[in-house]
Amino acid sequence: MRSLKDALEHPEDLYPLLKLKMAAKQAEKQIPTEAHWGFCYLMLHKVSRSFALVIQQLGTELRDAVCVFYLILRAIDTIEDDTSLDTMVKIPLLMEFHRHIYDPNWHFECGTKEYRILMDQFHHVSTAFLELNDSLQLIFSYQEAIEDITMKMGAGMAKFICKEVDSIKDYDEYCHYVAGLVGLGLSKLFHTSGKEILFPESISNSMGLFLQKTNIIRDYLEDINETPKSRMFWPREIWGKYIDKLEDLKHKENSQKAVECLNDMVTNALLHIEDCLKYMSNLRDPAIFKFCAIPQIMAIGTLTLCYNNVEVFRGVVKLRRGLTAKIIDRTKTMADVYGAFYDFSSLLRSKVNLKDPNAHTTISRIEATQKICRELGTLEKRKSYLAGGGSGYGPALLGFLIVVLAILYAYLSPNRPDKISKHVQ
Repeated sequence: MRSLKDALEHPEDLYPLLKLKMAAKQAEKQIPTEAHWGFCYLMLHKVSRSFALVIQQLGTELRDAVCVFYLILRAIDTIEDDTSLDTMVKIPLLMEFHRHIYDPNWHFECGTKEYRILMDQFHHVSTAFLELNDSLQLIFSYQEAIEDITMKMGAGMAKFICKEVDSIKDYDEYCHYVAGLVGLGLSKLFHTSGKEILFPESISNSMGLFLQKTNIIRDYLEDINETPKSRMFWPREIWGKYIDKLEDLKHKENSQKAVECLNDMVTNALLHIEDCLKYMSNLRDPAIFKFCAIPQIMAIGTLTLCYNNVEVFRGVVKLRRGLTAKIIDRTKTMADVYGAFYDFSSLLRSKVNLKDPNAHTTISRIEATQKICRELGTLEKRKSYLAGGGSGYGPALLGFLIVVLAILYAYLSPNRPDKISKHVQ
């Protein structure tokens, strides 16, 4: 029960953790009764619990479209990631995948665990996709937007099956296909719902690249140790400056070079922050804003945690659950976003060693972020996510909250036998 242990060390996390757990419980009650929609929302919680929570805060029609879009992308990603599939099977499957989403009888065996269930029962996702409402007043329908992005993503993934990520240009292109296109697709879905303008492709692309590059950096050890061997997407143009083989970064004798390479990767990701802030500042719908802002704040927080941190090459590095809960609870306005980006970038700045080969570039990009946040935000009024110290609770109330939290974790645990849904059999 790591979250409870963290809460004891950070008692200010207790209230957000309680709210997050109750929100997750409430979200479970919103799962539709129809078998195909029930399967979709159950799988959404299985493949991304935190993402599922922000999706379920959207309006019903848009929520269904984003849920189906996300599962379709998880399915095509499962095909790309399955190293047991022969290349001659995988490439045509990726190229044709956008057609399969219209076939309510199509399914395919690949992947592991919950992803295998998703692929084996993909007909539920296709059935839900065919029910998505179309908006006749706008340029795109939900189905057209999802098909278009899925087609482009499949073609891009197929291209990189036989292509190494050598240059930074390759890195940006790969991230565009697997994540930038997600940003473009979501922008189209937001626009189709009638709630947002259609954003320029450049800043929509940056929203995806910032998240994808964060994941690629954070998941180095998991990816490099995967059996059968996973493909790696750190560009040779960066890691080749420090090491002869990418896998050598995990060896202790290369720790200094590994950290320098890691810092170079983080510095590259910081390039996208200005576009991301511009995108979020122009969102109008509060639910869509939260949906977009929460993952972006978690990304800058994760990059800050990874920067100059050799543990990226030793084990799992991620934000503690209580801090994630705090981000979800407190992120309501653009002022909150500016405050969070300012706080995390300030913490990142404090970790920069001036002897690092990229220190001056890193500092320059951090200062550019802080300048935007100072000029456009209301930093003096912010409630910092990173504030430590006392929780403001008395000892009796603190003890009571700890007991309640422990009971809720036991009662609401997704591993309880009665939580197994009838939709996945």
